[in-house]
Amino acid sequence: MLIDWFTVGAQLLNFLILVWLMKRFLYQPVLDAIASREAKIAAELKDAADTKAKAHQQQDEFERKNQAFDEQRDALLSKATEEANAQRLRLLAEARQAAEAASVARAKALVTEKQRLHAEIVRRTQRQVYDISRRVLGDLASVSLEQRACEVFIQRLQALEGTTLDALTAALKSTTEGESALVRSAFRLPDAQRASIQAALNELLGQPLTLTFESDPELVTGIELSAKGVKLAWSIAEYLDALAASLKKPLLTTERA
Repeated sequence: MLIDWFTVGAQLLNFLILVWLMKRFLYQPVLDAIASREAKIAAELKDAADTKAKAHQQQDEFERKNQAFDEQRDALLSKATEEANAQRLRLLAEARQAAEAASVARAKALVTEKQRLHAEIVRRTQRQVYDISRRVLGDLASVSLEQRACEVFIQRLQALEGTTLDALTAALKSTTEGESALVRSAFRLPDAQRASIQAALNELLGQPLTLTFESDPELVTGIELSAKGVKLAWSIAEYLDALAASLKKPLLTTERA
C-alpha cells in the first residue's frame, strides 16, 4: 500500500489548524470561563466566610450584651430589694416609735387628767369642809371661823423659836416700804384682826412693821405671812393635805389590786 504524503501532510496541517482554532476560540474561553467561575465562587465563599465570621462576632457581642444586661438587671433587682427591705424596716420602726409615742402621750394624758380630777376633788372637798367648819364653829362657839384662824395664826407666830424665828425676823426687818411684808388670807380680814396681827408682829420685832394685806381664796381658810422668800402660814389646807395623803394610800392599794 502506497502512502500519499501530500494527503498526510494536508491532514496533519488541518489537524494542527483545528487544534489552534479550538485552543483559540473554544478551549481558552472555556478555561477563562472556568477561571472566572472559580474566582467568583472563591469570592462568594470568602464573602460567606466573612458573613459567617461577622455573624459569629455579632452573636458573641449579643451574648456579651445579654449577659451584661442580666448582670445589671440582677444588680438592680438586688439593690431594689435591699432598698425596699430597708424602707420597710424604717417604716416599721417609725410606726413602732409613733405607737410608743402615742402610748406615752395617752399615759401622760391619763395621769394629767387623773391629777386634775384629784386636784378638783381636793379643792371641792376643801371648800365643803370650809363651809361646814365655818357653820359648825359659828353655831357651837358663837365665833367666826375667820377670827379663830387669825387667833391660831397669832399663836403660831408667838410660839416660833430657834432658826425659824431668826429667819423670819431677819426677813421682816429687811423689808422696805416699796417691798413690804405680805399677809394673805382666804377671806378679807376685818380691821380688828388686821390690828391684832400687826400688833403681834410689832411685838415680835420690837419695832413697827409695814404690812400689806391681800385675800386669796386658794388658801382655803388660812393666813400666810411672807417676806423676802420666808413664809409662815396656817390654813385648813394643811389638815386636808394630811387627810388626802392618808386617803391616797388605800386608793393606790385598790388601784394596784
